[in-house]
Amino acid sequence: MDGYYLRERYSSIKSEKPIKPPLLKPGAGIGIIAPAGPVKAHELDPGIQYLRSKGYTVILGKHLYEQEGYLAGNDEARIEDLHRMVLNLEVGAVFCARGGYGCMRLLERIDFELFRKHPKPFIGYSDITALLLALYHKSGWITFHGPMVKDLASGHQGDMDTLLDMLGSPAPWNLSLEGCRIIKPGRARGPLIGGNLSLLCHMAGTEYMPELRGCILFIEDRGEMPYRLDRMLTSLKLSGQLQEVAAIVAGEFVSCGRKEDIDRMLEDITSLMDIPVISGAPIGHGKRNIPFPIGLDAVLDTSQFLLQSSEAPITNETD
Repeated sequence: MDGYYLRERYSSIKSEKPIKPPLLKPGAGIGIIAPAGPVKAHELDPGIQYLRSKGYTVILGKHLYEQEGYLAGNDEARIEDLHRMVLNLEVGAVFCARGGYGCMRLLERIDFELFRKHPKPFIGYSDITALLLALYHKSGWITFHGPMVKDLASGHQGDMDTLLDMLGSPAPWNLSLEGCRIIKPGRARGPLIGGNLSLLCHMAGTEYMPELRGCILFIEDRGEMPYRLDRMLTSLKLSGQLQEVAAIVAGEFVSCGRKEDIDRMLEDITSLMDIPVISGAPIGHGKRNIPFPIGLDAVLDTSQFLLQSSEAPITNETD
């Protein structure tokens, strides 16, 4: 088909397959921590009650409601909660309370070997992007860019249901992209890598950032005007990382200007790149935030408006 890129690119990011966390069983414990910004109890109560109504046991981090300025407690408190949840055998998955700021401050303090030995689903987005990418890169886990507990106070039950279904069933992952805007058509294959664009740029060049070569890069952000998004993507491009991606899936850019301007910027930035690019995917700070498993090998096919994997992002412990 004229104008349709048939090139299929494969990743060389990792020589070994990522570690799939175990299935989240009915009635399992869900640990809640705040590794970034502070949160109040009334902001989490709807989400906690919702998870309990689904039959899960909710286990709160020791320092969950602490506050130190713009942080949910000092670095020692937040890293303690993170490590405790990983070691706690009653915790089947770790959910982040909210984003904000502070996760990058924890990276040097994380015992990544501990995480490698005790994989479990770890979920969040926004500032949590730093932890998602670092845990995937340093510990080999598949992590999950998806809804957080505070989101349930403003109506993200559908996305949370999708997340819980995905974590509780070893079924292949797939996502319909119907309604998204095709910037450049095509087909590509590679591991899903991405998250908040600002965090991706801040982590670029550090030892905690996964290599982007051959990946399906997904991006989203909030409150950044198109010229600032342009600057961030151009920075990734000048660093040599953006040119090697297999595809770009842009999510919602809330309060970032007109969709038309963002789409035009994406088209300009990728004008010399022979890759598929799609915009308006249901990920990020908008009305929808469908969970994306970071590190899972997937195929993007714009002709079918489909992003899918032949594998599940979690594993059944009985296998």
